[in-house]
Amino acid sequence: MTESFFDGSYGGDNSRIGPTSQLECKICWHVYDPAEGDDYWQIPPGTPFADLPPHWSCPNCDAAKTEFMVVRDD
Repeated sequence: MTESFFDGSYGGDNSRIGPTSQLECKICWHVYDPAEGDDYWQIPPGTPFADLPPHWSCPNCDAAKTEFMVVRDD
């Protein structure tokens, strides 16, 4: 396993993402898209991943925010 294996990990570091970054749960592959928000947690569209509340977790599998990977960074 190399260090580059974890290059796409978010790991809670907001400096690695921008306001339109899409992140994917590495457990169930759910993608959080800021343009769509999150109906389950009542997060309005336009909310960046970095601005999600501390209690937010994956709406599909309940994974923590730190378990997400950057899949698209516009």
